[in-house]
Amino acid sequence: MGLVKESDFELVHEPLARPGDGQVLVRNHYLAFEPAMRGWLNDVPSYIPPVGLGEVMRASTVGEIVESNHSDYAVGDMVSGMLGWQQFALTDGAPGPMGGLTKVPAGVPPELMLSALGGTGLTAYFGMVEIGEIREGDTVLVSGAAGATGSVAAQIARLRGAAKVVGIAGGPEKCKWLTEQAGLDAAIDYKSEKVSARIREEFPKGVSLFYDNVGGDILDQTLLQMAPFGRVVLCGGISAYNEEKLPPGPANYMQIVIRRLTVKGFILIDHFAKAGEAIGALSDWIRRGELVHAEDIQEGFENAPKTFLRLFEGQNLGKQLLKIAGP
Repeated sequence: MGLVKESDFELVHEPLARPGDGQVLVRNHYLAFEPAMRGWLNDVPSYIPPVGLGEVMRASTVGEIVESNHSDYAVGDMVSGMLGWQQFALTDGAPGPMGGLTKVPAGVPPELMLSALGGTGLTAYFGMVEIGEIREGDTVLVSGAAGATGSVAAQIARLRGAAKVVGIAGGPEKCKWLTEQAGLDAAIDYKSEKVSARIREEFPKGVSLFYDNVGGDILDQTLLQMAPFGRVVLCGGISAYNEEKLPPGPANYMQIVIRRLTVKGFILIDHFAKAGEAIGALSDWIRRGELVHAEDIQEGFENAPKTFLRLFEGQNLGKQLLKIAGP
């Protein structure tokens, strides 16, 4: 528990291994970062085992196959998978708890497989469409709206016919991007505005669907602004990921009863069987220019820990990536 430090990670140099039968060697080009990775470091029961001391840090990557002894993959294929913080990775491509190896479709920018068409985009899709059951005419509020997941989730609400979509983000640059680029109706700057007052102003009849990536005080305040029979999607709780002692739950939890709310949490791995549906919809929206995406790209493999910490310092706009190699 507590805030992760750069010194918690060690850069290790090892001889390059060669692929055996049924294996490929992937040279990673980009590493992806998401807040959930912080939870993977805690030695507590969760939906997947924690990353052990001395193990490669778990992370999604996209890269190029440079050697292959696998009939399904050829040298030069671009692939994405959960290959971790390493410049080269050996894999047989078999599905694991977080999915298997996926070929990057022709014409798709490789980094897009880690952002809008990757895990965060899929999380946004299933959280908004299946868990939140977004409906035409909904009034929608999204926290962490300038992040990789929140920015896509908010746009999906707009594309699926929401009457109003508002995002909560930190700082004028992020709020401007949400309204001018992502097409949201309004944005609330939690760093300079009184969030509860702004929610009341934007939603005089209440919020019918709240997509929450933050938890903590933002969730607590929003419960007081929910419309009767509203829905709350619990996607994440970045506000408490680095706390040494977990804060108490929402003081306004009885609003769930009073307002007869439906509150659901979810994990992406439960929806992998329908990934094709989500990728198809997201790809169509992107191709038509109806869904925009942002990537914050840092460079240099040695900067992996520093890039990870950007997530918890509010520095990234959109998906946080690290470029460690090129074609």
